Amino acid sequence: MTLERIRKKIDEVDQKIIELLNDRTQLALEIGKLKSAKNSEVYAPERESEIYSKIDSLAKGPLPKDAIKAVYREIMSASLALEKPVSVAYLGPEATFTHLASLSKFGSSVHYVPCTTITDVFAEVNRRRVDHGVIPVENSIEGAVSHSLDMFIDSDLKICSEILFEISHCLMANCDLKSIRRVYSNPQVFGQCRLWLEKNLPGVELLETTSTTQAAGKAQGEDKAAAVGSELAARIYNLDILQRGIEDLPHNVTRFLVIGRRISPRTKNDKTSILVSIKDKVGALYEMLEPIRNNRVNMTKIESRPSKKKAWDYYFFIDLAGHTEDRHVKKALQEMEGRVRFLKVLGSYPASSRAGESA
Repeated sequence: MTLERIRKKIDEVDQKIIELLNDRTQLALEIGKLKSAKNSEVYAPERESEIYSKIDSLAKGPLPKDAIKAVYREIMSASLALEKPVSVAYLGPEATFTHLASLSKFGSSVHYVPCTTITDVFAEVNRRRVDHGVIPVENSIEGAVSHSLDMFIDSDLKICSEILFEISHCLMANCDLKSIRRVYSNPQVFGQCRLWLEKNLPGVELLETTSTTQAAGKAQGEDKAAAVGSELAARIYNLDILQRGIEDLPHNVTRFLVIGRRISPRTKNDKTSILVSIKDKVGALYEMLEPIRNNRVNMTKIESRPSKKKAWDYYFFIDLAGHTEDRHVKKALQEMEGRVRFLKVLGSYPASSRAGESA
């Protein structure tokens, strides 16, 4: 077959793809009308999870599954925007890893609102200025983001989805490696790149910033200064990337939470997050966890935080496999509630299957 003939066939396929995409979009708009009539939220994590699961079963190559999912992410993003303008607040500014994680979840067609603090993200969602918010909650190297956990204590907002996003850090500057005298980044990033910086830039001053984007801005405006951050930040601030992948450990993953105003409906692969305050007595922690074991619920995480109301008084953040509508999870939570001072369901939502891929 000649080159011209192959290209002609590609053009024919492209025409069919565009027609089918428009057909799909028309159907999505019909769904949007039904949601609007019921005053339902446009973004549906459970449906998103179902679509990605179907891609896993249908994608047989040669196009990789992740590539197909990236295409569908943008298709769904554009469809959401046509159904209703969707806005998402995130811990900014632009080009932070929270921004990149938000893009990986919602695509490029929604409206993004950068916030200065995690508190501001919660406030934007709570005041209904945006539909959803995205916040970091833990890193596989540095551990929990305490501020994010603390915000759930008094907030009525729910976790409706999660993002596992693989983080890769770059060293960027407008000078060569030997000329660098100071490096800017945020404290968590320095913690994730500590060994590389000690080995390759010994004695160089490490200066903390509130974000990797702010670090890139400082490096752009100063001589003999560098920053650690994302490739996107390097492009925005016109900095040269001196070294990619300077994180100390491979598979450096940050978990982000999507917060909203409702608990997501059940899927076949869910996670439930709860907040618990135990009674002040001997064996209280064991007594709290016993219903989880007895009902064969898999506890995937437990994190303690001081209540800040009384010395040595703690809240426990717990992740469980399953949905609150699952019989065994529901029974475990009912039994736990009678044994603790306070129990709050923070959300049930589709579990993200791996880094860089939304649930």
